Amino acid sequence: MSDTPTTAHLWRHWPYPRVVSHRGGGKLAPENTLAAFEMGASLGLRMVEFDAKLSADNVVFLLHDDTVDRTSNGHGAAAQMTYDEIAKLDAGSWFDERFAGQAMPTLAQVAERCLALGLAANVEIKPCPGREVETGKRVAEAVRTLWAGHPQPPLLSSFSYEALEAAAAAAPELPRGMLYEAVPAHWRDDARKLGTVSLHANHKHLDGPQVSEIKAAGLQMLVYTVNEPARARELAAWGVDAICTDRIDLIGADFLADA
Repeated sequence: MSDTPTTAHLWRHWPYPRVVSHRGGGKLAPENTLAAFEMGASLGLRMVEFDAKLSADNVVFLLHDDTVDRTSNGHGAAAQMTYDEIAKLDAGSWFDERFAGQAMPTLAQVAERCLALGLAANVEIKPCPGREVETGKRVAEAVRTLWAGHPQPPLLSSFSYEALEAAAAAAPELPRGMLYEAVPAHWRDDARKLGTVSLHANHKHLDGPQVSEIKAAGLQMLVYTVNEPARARELAAWGVDAICTDRIDLIGADFLADA
């Protein structure tokens, strides 16, 4: 993949909003639902992060876990359910009865809502085990089609090297970022081979010198999941480009505007 075309050479600065609403609406709405995007937008957020995976019949839809148990009234592995079966589940009541009837939306529904609300997107490719390559390919192809002609395409990311590699092969023009819990020693090799423009990492394992090293290598940085305003300011002072947060009630769209 070392010769994969990339947009990395075009990036001189972070082109997206600096505060990103985790799973759509942070802790204020049921994650990965259309209601979550509405919540984020209602508070002025201009970018959302969400999780995309495949149903058994290869429909790209939103869900973080491998099973539907935690965030719906259903049970079982998502990879073994058709989207028609998934769409019938209530993905809102577990959070609050006010959100009863919310579904796990398709990526097509999400794209329509994001574009209508003016929301930039970070699409995390979240494959079920054994479906890394197929999920990366199908998500990237869907993003390319759904956001065609839009001046700010979604930023793709994944913890799965195989999924991001497949996404790069399927839609090399889309920007990509590799996700890590803790940044490994081989991050430079990953960035080169995948043609990534950004590195995404858990803020808990970062320090200032490491951020400086990553930035000096020409990569942008998104950190997750930052819920303390003081920590957000510290990370901004270190040079991170964006933070993903659950606490969109405390860390608003313009929180890092002057950082």
